[in-house]
Amino acid sequence: LAFMPFEQCLAIGRDFKHLPACPGLYGIRHQTEGLLYLGKTNDLSARFNGGHKAFTWAWLDLYHPNDVRIGVKALDRWGNPGLLSELEAILLRATEPPY
Repeated sequence: LAFMPFEQCLAIGRDFKHLPACPGLYGIRHQTEGLLYLGKTNDLSARFNGGHKAFTWAWLDLYHPNDVRIGVKALDRWGNPGLLSELEAILLRATEPPY
């Protein structure tokens, strides 16, 4: 997620139907600033449909909406749930996103 090209990330819209309804890791990315936020969820689609605080922070920091996208890495629905937390912790230590 930290090195995913911006062009491969998903554009932000009013709904998030293009996000899979499965567990995974996600990153809020800025076109030039890089990774702003990293998180994990049991349902990528549901996580964003209720809003997300990283978007509010990006708005407060005056980032243009076209410069912010979502990178996702869906994980196997039947995988180990503890692995998701472990992967998130490793990536947070390695990338130290500002949000």
